[in-house]
Amino acid sequence: MNILRIHPDDNVAVALSDIKKDTVINENESAVMTTEDITKGHKVALFDIAKGDKVIKYGNAIGTATADITKGSHVHVHNMKTALSETSEYEYQPVSMPLRPCKKRTFKGYKRADGSVGIRNELWIIPTVGCVNNIAEKLAASAAYPADGRVDGVYAFTHPYGCSQMGDDHAVTRKILAGLAKHPNAGGVLILSLGCENLTKEQFIDELGTYDDRRVKFLTCQEETDELAKGKSILEELAAYAGSFEREDIDASELTVGLKCGGSDGLSGVTANPVVGGFSDRLVAMGGSTILTEVPEMFGAEKILFNRCMDRDTFDRAVLMVNDFKKYYTDHGQVVYENPSPGNKAGGITTLEDKSCGCVQKGGTAPVVDVLEYGDHVKHKGLTLLSGPGNDLVSTTALTVAGAHLILFTTGRGTPFGAPVPTVKISSNTGLYDRKCGWIDFNAGVVADGTGSIDETADALTELVLEIASGKKSRQELSGYRGIAILKDGVTL
Repeated sequence: MNILRIHPDDNVAVALSDIKKDTVINENESAVMTTEDITKGHKVALFDIAKGDKVIKYGNAIGTATADITKGSHVHVHNMKTALSETSEYEYQPVSMPLRPCKKRTFKGYKRADGSVGIRNELWIIPTVGCVNNIAEKLAASAAYPADGRVDGVYAFTHPYGCSQMGDDHAVTRKILAGLAKHPNAGGVLILSLGCENLTKEQFIDELGTYDDRRVKFLTCQEETDELAKGKSILEELAAYAGSFEREDIDASELTVGLKCGGSDGLSGVTANPVVGGFSDRLVAMGGSTILTEVPEMFGAEKILFNRCMDRDTFDRAVLMVNDFKKYYTDHGQVVYENPSPGNKAGGITTLEDKSCGCVQKGGTAPVVDVLEYGDHVKHKGLTLLSGPGNDLVSTTALTVAGAHLILFTTGRGTPFGAPVPTVKISSNTGLYDRKCGWIDFNAGVVADGTGSIDETADALTELVLEIASGKKSRQELSGYRGIAILKDGVTL
């Protein structure tokens, strides 16, 4: 099999390998001969498509032809374009796709004093302002954490904010940093302040709410003669507290997993993303939770998600989320379809609709149970939509704050970065998996190779997720790559 027609209504197919000109490809016993070379991940026309007609993939329109396209031709940026605009009409037409039952599973995690569950037992240093970033990094690099080996590491999450911000930007920074401090993967947290910044200790505590002072401690650098010595002393106290926790059997229903893609290619939507969608359905069927974000990469495919909303209220909030993000674009004088990236296009993705229809495959078929604003925390079991941009660091930070214990990150091009929580990289193609073994944890390219079905590969991914949740390190963790980014919309003073 050298092509894949994803849906019976599609008038294009995806090349699963490089195809030479004058190669006969068969689809539903109707012979098609390629009129030019087709690169792996790119689209080939199965029928003649007239100028102005819709190009159909995933059973959805992904754009319109800008020229007559003959059967067997390459379909890409040279002969099609997006059909998106800034305005759309939405009607709630609910669909129900019952999930296949899954047997109960467990993982080895940490039960925290407040009843939450973590999959790591780390110490996190969170600066309230960028001025103390270097101090935070020094403390993380020099910290000792014996605790009989039960503390997994010390990490500083630096950022440039916490001062010179006003209004919503200041509120968002405070909300994101406090949300990180609450994350149960951290057995202990040091909040590191300078002392004169806009984001005061009092504001942080107010945003944090009730907290355990054995787990969360504060250090204001301007108040200390030797802030490094004091910081090391506090970290030793936090390590002793965190070290009192041990892994124990926890039902998989307590697991929350973030779903993300980046550096996508033409195979992402037919291998890695559907495999992650299969995992999502399995975890939801076990009573667990998954979170789907990247709102701009829902544009053009949002109706697929809207019709899976569990009720009218959830639908209305999902529509508001998408329309608010479109307004965010237009308020800044930008068009909503300024996507995909050059790397996406090189990999075979042509329009934002093409990218979005592949992107939403990560959400599987489960009903949408809730819609969260940026910076909010998951409230319900099941599949939740989270408002946030497509940017990798910003969106994975938001997923972390929302409660994701780990993040599944699909990619066709590869990327080394990591969120504060384990970030499991899943390749859409075997070539990437073989070439970047230091980045990639799991190969979904077997689906394109014909050596594994989506169901079989989703089962294997589920096993890996439970192993990661139980303590197995992801490639990103082994490399030590972690970071955060916070959405900014206003002025800098």
